[in-house]
Order: sequence, then C-alpha cells, then structure tokens
Amino acid sequence: MRTAARNHVNRLCLAAGVTLVESGSAGYLGQVTVIRKGLSECYECQPKPAPRTFPGCTIRNTPSEPIHCIVWAKHLFSQLFGDPDVDDDVSPETNDSEGIESPAEKDVKRLSTRTWAEKNGYDPKLLFHKLFHADIKYLLSMEKLWQARVPPTPLAMESLPEEEGRCGGDGVLPDQKVWSMRTCGEAFLNCVSQLRNEHISKGALIWDKDDKIAMDFVVTAANLRAYSFSIPRKSRFDIKSMAGNIVPAIATTNAVIAGLIVMEALKILAGNFNKCRTTYLPKYPNPRKQLLVTSPLFPPNPSCYVCAPKPEASVRVNVNTLTLRLFQDLVLKGHFGVVAPDVEVEDGKDNLTKTLGYFGVTSGTRLSVDDFLQNYKLVITIVHSEEVDEDKGYEVVTDDQVEMSEAIVGQKRKHVDEETSDVKRQKEQTSDDMTL
Repeated sequence: MRTAARNHVNRLCLAAGVTLVESGSAGYLGQVTVIRKGLSECYECQPKPAPRTFPGCTIRNTPSEPIHCIVWAKHLFSQLFGDPDVDDDVSPETNDSEGIESPAEKDVKRLSTRTWAEKNGYDPKLLFHKLFHADIKYLLSMEKLWQARVPPTPLAMESLPEEEGRCGGDGVLPDQKVWSMRTCGEAFLNCVSQLRNEHISKGALIWDKDDKIAMDFVVTAANLRAYSFSIPRKSRFDIKSMAGNIVPAIATTNAVIAGLIVMEALKILAGNFNKCRTTYLPKYPNPRKQLLVTSPLFPPNPSCYVCAPKPEASVRVNVNTLTLRLFQDLVLKGHFGVVAPDVEVEDGKDNLTKTLGYFGVTSGTRLSVDDFLQNYKLVITIVHSEEVDEDKGYEVVTDDQVEMSEAIVGQKRKHVDEETSDVKRQKEQTSDDMTL
C-alpha cells in the first residue's frame, strides 16, 4: 500500500474515531503500532523519508549506477509509447553545465525522442542506432564531461558480443541470469516492434512491471546503456525489483506481523488500550537476544498537521510566481494529501492560472483549507520569500524558520530605511550648501 493510501486511511479513522492497527513489512523487517485519536501519534505525525530521485543531467548524460540506466529505460518507455513528459526526455541534456557543445551541433535543432521516433516510423534498428550510437557519440562531443569520467562506447547492433551472461551457479532461475549483449540487442528490437503495434492499436501505454514485453523492454534498454557506460549489468529479476520498487516478501515475516496485529486487536476489543504497544521486528536479535522489540505508544505530535486539535502549517512560497493551480496541485494535494480542497473563487474567470499575489495573498496570510471527503481542516500560514527553490516551488517550514525569515526581512527593511535616511540627509546637506 502506498503512502498516499495509508495517509487516507489514517485520516478517515481519525475523522470517524476508529482505532487503527497500522502495520507493515519489508523483507525481514516489520512493525505494528496502534493509532487512536488524541492518545497516540498518527501515521503522519512523523515525516516519512522522501523517495530517492536523481538529477536529470545524470540520467541523460552521465549515468554511473545501474539504477540510473533503469530510470532512463523507464523514461524511454514513456517517451516512446506512453504520455511523454518533457522533463523526462532521454535525449542528451544539451544544457549540462559541465558539457561543451560541439561547434558542429550549435545550429542543429535536436528533436525530442518521441518526435524523432514518429518521423522514423518507430523503426527498431534506427531507434537502436539513435539511442546507443548517435546519442552516445553526441555525448562524447561534450569533451568536458569526460575529463574525470570513463567515456561511454557507442554500440553497433552487428558487433554486440555473444558472451554468456552471468549465471551465478547451477539451478539459477532464468530471470536471475544476466543476458548477453547480443540477446539484449535482439530482444530490444523485438520489444520495440511489439510495443509499436500495441501503441498503434491501444494508444498511450502505461509501463507495468508485470507486463512481459514492457518489462523486457526496460531490461534490454537498461543493460544496453549500462554496457555502453561500463556499468555492471543486472538480471531481469534485479531490474524488476529496482524498477518496480519491489521489496521481496518473506512469508515468515508476514506471518509474524499478522500475529502481532491480532494480538493488538484483541487488546482493543477487550478494552485494554493502555496495554497496546508498538512492536518492531528487526532483521537480527538485539543485544538482549530479543527478536521482537516493544515500546510504549508515542503520544501525538502537537505540531502534526493532521491529528493536532487545530492542524496548522506554514509554507514558504513566492506569491508573485506561484499560481493557484500549482498551490492546489503541489502543496495541498501533493504535500498535505488533500483530496478535494475547497479552494474556489467564482467570478467566471480562469483563476487557477493567476498567482497567489493576484488575490492579495502576502506573507502572514492565513488560508483555511477544507477537505470534505476526509473531514479534514487545515490552516496554512503563507510565508513569502523571493528565494524559493524554483524546481520544487514551495517549502514547508517550522515556527523557528518562520521567525528567522521574519527577522531577516526585518533586518533588510531596517537596512533599506537606514539607506533611505542617509540619502535624504545627503540631499538636505547638498541643498543647504547650494543655498549658502
């Protein structure tokens, strides 16, 4: 279950006053806890680690790990057969700050991967040549990129080696073998041909790790790119786990966690909530030789913007550039998990394209947000700043950070006032001198 779904269940249980036994497992690890409004911390009381992301220039120009090639291959699938995202194009990044554009390429307009493929009829061999030969040669022309890196090698279909992939011993499943480069090349051509026909008949495709052709496409494209950049290749099993963010399920772990869930549920049904505990299942026993480690339930986080009596949060944005649409999609829905925010200005105009500043929102403005689907209310205090990360567009800040921002603004205003006073005094002095 994804974090967004867990957040939704958490909020519904809080709104309905229903006790929630929250649990999870990942490989050999697991935990169980109990959530009750006002008595224990909810699922969102503690921030969750952000998913790992990679700079676009690393994915497109200078991959150094297998995961970089896998992400590139997934983006390639979307560019060719799905709904293409301009930010996820796989063509070499020409604006890389480290790169030096080849003089011969300065006046050449490079096409997006999707446009190029459509112009060439999704020809598998031409596509292979572009992705693993022409684009690699273009990257080599950016000489500064390779001063401290191993340069990539352009590939040719007819010269791919036939060596057997690593098997890892007898009795290894086929998916756990690393395919030879010749096998990857031939499988890539076959996948492009089949996905092209499917794309024509069905329209935009969505990558699915359980779709054999789609999975084989990512496996072959990732390993071909890895081979070009001298990066270790991976088996189909490994790539499926990494591309699908899959953590292998261990039956015994799930059985232990299921038993712990029942134990906590029995305590709740018996009216013994005070006996409920948070239980952790580590991979190895602790120094006391305990495999199950328990701790009392933590109290609610008074600063939690979900289960606090009056949920509040402060958000730093640039009110002069952030539009109402981005505020709704990035901040309300994206960060705070609001499903149906009640943010409307009915004047017959397209207000979502207007900035927050257009509506008179300034630093210190308090916005009341209602989500009727989750019975959730939140008050957001706006902190205006000209220095906001342009890529992210916002930042959730603490009270200490708000006070620091206000102090900095106050110092700047004081500095400006002092400069203005100095200018006025100089003008008055000059006027007096001229009068004399």
